[in-house]
Amino acid sequence: MNRRVSACVASLVGGFWVIGSVLGATSPAQQSGDDFWGQWRGPFATGVSKTATPPVEWSETKNIQWKVAIPGRSSSTPIVWGDRVFLLTAVPADPASTAGLPPRGSVPAPSLHKFMIMTLDRRTGKTLWEKVVREETPHERHQENGTWASSSALTDGEIIIAPFESRGLYAFDMDGTPIWEKDLGDKRMRSQFGEGTTPVLSGPFLVYVWDHQGQSFIVALNKHTGEELWRQPRNEIDTWATPLITTVNGKGQVITGAMNQIQAYDLETGAPIWHTTGLTMNPIPSPVAEDGIAILMSGYRGNRLKAINLAEAKGDITDTPAVAWTYERDTPYVPSPLLYDGVLYFVKSNNGILSVLDAKTGSPHYIQQRLDAVPNVFASPVGADGRVYIVGRDGSTMVLRHGPTFEVLATNTLDDGFDASPALVGGEMFLKGYRFLYKIGG
Repeated sequence: MNRRVSACVASLVGGFWVIGSVLGATSPAQQSGDDFWGQWRGPFATGVSKTATPPVEWSETKNIQWKVAIPGRSSSTPIVWGDRVFLLTAVPADPASTAGLPPRGSVPAPSLHKFMIMTLDRRTGKTLWEKVVREETPHERHQENGTWASSSALTDGEIIIAPFESRGLYAFDMDGTPIWEKDLGDKRMRSQFGEGTTPVLSGPFLVYVWDHQGQSFIVALNKHTGEELWRQPRNEIDTWATPLITTVNGKGQVITGAMNQIQAYDLETGAPIWHTTGLTMNPIPSPVAEDGIAILMSGYRGNRLKAINLAEAKGDITDTPAVAWTYERDTPYVPSPLLYDGVLYFVKSNNGILSVLDAKTGSPHYIQQRLDAVPNVFASPVGADGRVYIVGRDGSTMVLRHGPTFEVLATNTLDDGFDASPALVGGEMFLKGYRFLYKIGG
C-alpha cells in the first residue's frame, strides 16, 4: 500500500503531479447534468454513466492526465461538474502526524483535524479553492478501514454540499462562497464503527438518513437555505446507505434500506408510503432502481437482497407480489451494486467474487466468478460505454465487458490503493486513492 511513485520527485509542481491535461472529446461547456458525476453513484444513482467513454487501459505511465497528492485521509468519491472536481478530506492539524500515514492499520485515537472541501480544476488538477469547514477533535474513533471523511460531496450544478455528519453539513455556491451550515448533532455508532453516510439531492430537497445508536431519523432540508422541511423518526440502528430518490406515478419517493425495515417516504411531505422487513445488520450498499424495480441489499452477518416492484408497493408489502424477487447469497458488505441496462452486478462481502443477475427476474447470468486481480474490494463498481470497472484495494482495476457473459478486457494497476468509488465523465475516470487523486483519460 505504501509503494512509491518513481517519477514523483522529478515532476513535483506546487503539490501536484501533472502528467497531462487533455480533456475528453466533449468539453464541459457542451455537457449536461446527466453527463456529470454529481453524486457518489453517478447521475442516475446506479453507478452508470450513459455518455462517458473512459479508457480501457492505463498505468502510471499510460493514460494518466494528471495525478494530485491529496492531504489527510478520506474515502470520499470525487464529484465532477463542469470544469471542476470536488473532494472531501480530513487533515490532521499536526502536520507531523501526516508523514508516512498508512492507508490502513491501527486506528489512532481521535485528534484535532481540519475538515476540508477541495475544488480542483478538471483540466489541470490545480486547486481552485478549498475551505476548512470545521477544526475539531472527533468524539469517537472510526473502524480500522474507515476515515473521518468517508462521506462524499454532492452537487446539482447550483449548490455544492459538503457532509461531514457529526462535524456538520455545509453548503456553498460553485465558487466556494458559504451559503448555510447545519449541525444535526453527534452520531453514536455501534462499537465506534465510524460514520460515512452521504445525503441525496432532488430538486429543492436535500434528504439525509441519520441512523445511529441514538434516536434515528430521516430529514429533508431546503437545499437553498438549510431549513428543515420534514423529519420522520426511525426505529433503526446504524446504517450507511445513501437513500434512493425515484419517481412513481409522477410522485417522488425516498427509499431507504435498514436492518429493521425497508421503507419509502413521500419526497415532498415525508409521509410513509410502504415498508417491508429489513436487511442484515450494518446496511452499507445503497439501493438502485431501473424500469420500476428498486433493489436493496446488504451482506454483514448474512446475505439479503430484495427487489421491489414500485408500481405495486403500498403499505406493508411483506409477502405480497410487490416484492418481485429475493436473493440470499453472496451479497456485498461495503460496495454498492451496479445496475446497468437491466443487468445487476455485485461482489460478495468485500471480496473479488462477482455475481451478475437479471435485474427484473433475479435469474443468474453468472455467479461466484472469482476476480483474481482484485481480491479485496471496498469501492463500488461503475459502468460506461459497454464496460464495467471494478477497483481493488491493492491498486488494480479489472475492466469487464458489460453483459451476461464474463469477459475480461483489461487489468490495470497503479501505485496506490483504493477504497473510494470512481467517477466517470466524458472520456475520463477520476479515481481517489489513499494518497492521490488520478485523472485517467485517453
